Amino acid sequence: MNISKENIDDLNAVLKLTVEKEDYESRVDEVLKDYRKKANMPGFRPGKVPTGMIKKMYGKHVLAEQVNKIVSEEISKYLYESKLNVLGEPLPSENQETIDFETQESFNFNFDVAVAPEFEVKLSKREKLPFYSIEVTDEMLDQQVKQATSRFGTSENIEEATEEAMLKGDFVQLDQDGKVLEEGVITEDTVLSPVSIKNEEAKAKLVGAKVGDVIVLNPKSTFEDATQVSYMLKVTAEEAEQIDGDFQFTVKEITNYVAAEMNQELFDQVLGKDVASTEEEFVAKIKEDLEKTLSFESDYKFSMDAKDKLMNKIDIALPEAFLKRWILTINHDKEEITPESVEKDLPKYMEDLKWQLIKNEILQKNEIKIEEEDVLEVAKKNAKMQFMQYGLSNIPEEHLISYAQDMMKQEEQRRNMSETAAQEKALAFIKESVKIEDKTVNREEFNNLFEKN
Repeated sequence: MNISKENIDDLNAVLKLTVEKEDYESRVDEVLKDYRKKANMPGFRPGKVPTGMIKKMYGKHVLAEQVNKIVSEEISKYLYESKLNVLGEPLPSENQETIDFETQESFNFNFDVAVAPEFEVKLSKREKLPFYSIEVTDEMLDQQVKQATSRFGTSENIEEATEEAMLKGDFVQLDQDGKVLEEGVITEDTVLSPVSIKNEEAKAKLVGAKVGDVIVLNPKSTFEDATQVSYMLKVTAEEAEQIDGDFQFTVKEITNYVAAEMNQELFDQVLGKDVASTEEEFVAKIKEDLEKTLSFESDYKFSMDAKDKLMNKIDIALPEAFLKRWILTINHDKEEITPESVEKDLPKYMEDLKWQLIKNEILQKNEIKIEEEDVLEVAKKNAKMQFMQYGLSNIPEEHLISYAQDMMKQEEQRRNMSETAAQEKALAFIKESVKIEDKTVNREEFNNLFEKN
């Protein structure tokens, strides 16, 4: 077995590998023996098919299979032992000579490899990076508290409809004379609210209505588009397009949503048992949770600023021709990935790869390891955010860990979470290594920062 590296330039090299007969012969013989044991052919007892016949039938296929396995194993072993830092994976050289497994006994293989560029990430307190904290205003806090109390509120029947009330009733189609249209549309138990109606005349008819009132409405002018008409009258969109004229709406029930009271039951429902015992503690905890949520956005902006600073500071050359081939090779089964699309998206590919190299260099040079606990923490954050989307913010720690561990069992999710953990550790190191300029901004000012990029 002979393997060597020939440098083309600083970023490209060729791995040359020769596989001799003694490298593969015993492996091929073992496989063919196994084939012979299992062969079941007419005229021969099981396992007694002549070796020559087995070799004639399967020899070329087995030889090719075993040689390719040896090549793969040896390339991987060489890259590991030589600690050669490559980009992507080795690709068969474009000038690879034709291999004939029928006549050859030794085989020469050439593989193109892209060598990762050498560079240094220098960080010091002389360099500055802004960190933007979003101010939690009274308005934002009031809105969060209102959402919490609304989520655990209740509905109660009321006598007279307010703008925010929900009215349940029956729609009946009328003719041009204002009488019930025979075989017209009749819809029972439709629920609507004045607050969602933009037509002021129709809204005025509903506000102040009482149970038993009959109100005449034109669905098209009341609800403005066919989709809403379809939903309210429980007909198809096509039927809704054809409907015109008045309907009578008979009010059967009026309810109003009442926000939950500020008491211990609400505190426990929203935050977990005994986390807060007074309204002041409850609001303070809501504010703390809101600040944590906003901090994710602050961290994201910091990651963008840190990336821009280091990308502009560090000049990294990349082997573009090789990377184009590699991208096409690994995506050969995707019709949307073409030479034209790769050429068009190459700047984005290059940017992502450069940032990945910078992060890896920070982690390796400073011996920063990604531990299992780091990946678990990312999984827990992801799990917590998923629960919060459903209004669940007080999930017990043991349930959160269990859910996170289930997420980590999925290979793709685990890989993504490992990448996130690596990024978080790299950014934490950057944050410690440079001078941070803390800036507090309001929501609008923060959003405007992204428009400037």
